[in-house]
Amino acid sequence: MSQQSLEDLLKASGNPVNMLRNSQIGAYVYPVVPSEYSNWRDEQRAWRETAVLFDQTHHMANVYVEGPDALKMLSHLGTNSFAKFPVNRAKQFAPCSYDGYVIGDGILFHLEENSLVFVGRAPTASWIEFHAATGGYNLKIKRDDRSPSNPRGQAVIRTVYRYQVQGPNATQILEKLNGGPLPEIKFFNMDAIKINGRRVRALRHGMAGAPGLEVWGPYEEREEIRAAIVEAGRDYGLREVGARAYASNTLESGWIPSPLPAVYTGEKMKAYRQWLPATSYEGTGSLAGSFVSNNIEDYYMTPYELGYGPFVKFDHDFIGREALERMSTQPQRKKVTFAWDGEDVLKAYKSLLAPGEVYKFIDLPISNYASASYDKVMKGGKTVGLSMFAGYSYNERSVLSLGVLDADIPVGTELTLVWGEEGGGTKKPTVERHKQLEVRAVVSPVPYSKVARETYAEGWRTHQK
Repeated sequence: MSQQSLEDLLKASGNPVNMLRNSQIGAYVYPVVPSEYSNWRDEQRAWRETAVLFDQTHHMANVYVEGPDALKMLSHLGTNSFAKFPVNRAKQFAPCSYDGYVIGDGILFHLEENSLVFVGRAPTASWIEFHAATGGYNLKIKRDDRSPSNPRGQAVIRTVYRYQVQGPNATQILEKLNGGPLPEIKFFNMDAIKINGRRVRALRHGMAGAPGLEVWGPYEEREEIRAAIVEAGRDYGLREVGARAYASNTLESGWIPSPLPAVYTGEKMKAYRQWLPATSYEGTGSLAGSFVSNNIEDYYMTPYELGYGPFVKFDHDFIGREALERMSTQPQRKKVTFAWDGEDVLKAYKSLLAPGEVYKFIDLPISNYASASYDKVMKGGKTVGLSMFAGYSYNERSVLSLGVLDADIPVGTELTLVWGEEGGGTKKPTVERHKQLEVRAVVSPVPYSKVARETYAEGWRTHQK
């Protein structure tokens, strides 16, 4: 019996929205890395005040692409330009569907001539793998998937370890490890440094918005390298960051990690859906939030909405180009941060301590309870935006979320964010029976600034009850 495909699954489900909103997969888990090394509050503080070690080894897929047609294929998938992409450079890679909607994103590293690796989540990894298998390109591909959420006692083996050293003290730590000054590495460029006498590749890339490097090397050296970094950072306040705090750094730096992959519709996408197994990320993922539409395409995002507009270049032929050329002349929603009202957040917690109706639990420091989250943001009873990734920043003492908003609504505007699901909640295992909660939220910049407390402090005060 042949394996069921995503296309088979969608035909059987009737509506992909209902399938995803009631998925039984549970919460998205960052695997293998301990949940906390100390406590997530101090771990968050460290990337702002001292330095942190992020372990990125396990939660992303690595897709190695080698051969004469490697750049040709990736250029055909990428919306950004490949005109200047030499060895030892990296770029954000966010391919789109034929209709111009984002499938996923990640980082593409140009390691050697005709040798690249994509590092990111499953949707983009699978899209690359599909075209490598079906496009007639002269190349070979190797996929090293993310580590299992539950290894069930089995050994976890990856091709490489991947660490980031970030924060105000990162340079001193890295120079100590290197035995001297670091090479001049421009943003999203690569070079090599020494750690414990070993040569390691390094990328200048700041997830927490602070100075530092991402380093990687053979997986079997992971513990030796980790121990060396921890020891070198001991006098500089370095903290290892666990799985709980890790994803929350994006609330401050402004990257939306998990928009719904735009693969569920479109005749041109059918061959891909027939290739993808029903057990894929797209077939088992979950969808959550107060925004509900029976049309799955209402959950799709354009690169312009996600902040990738400046990267889109029409200097080459790529999938989705015609659609994006049309979109580029039209108004687009913008990416923003929503700063949640503290008193309204407290209502959710107070409901846990008294009999009666309970609001949807707001977990800390990450509040998402599905693979992809979409909460509606209202103005005057009309949906004007979507909140897509929520959590708490101890550095800002605020619940924040990242999302998209109608372009004509300025920073500083107070809107209403609807938290929780309609009708008491869907059948996802992460959803308890609850009542929806209206939360006041101030539109703030990306990356986030202290606009909610400082520039618009008076507005906050006058709306307190």
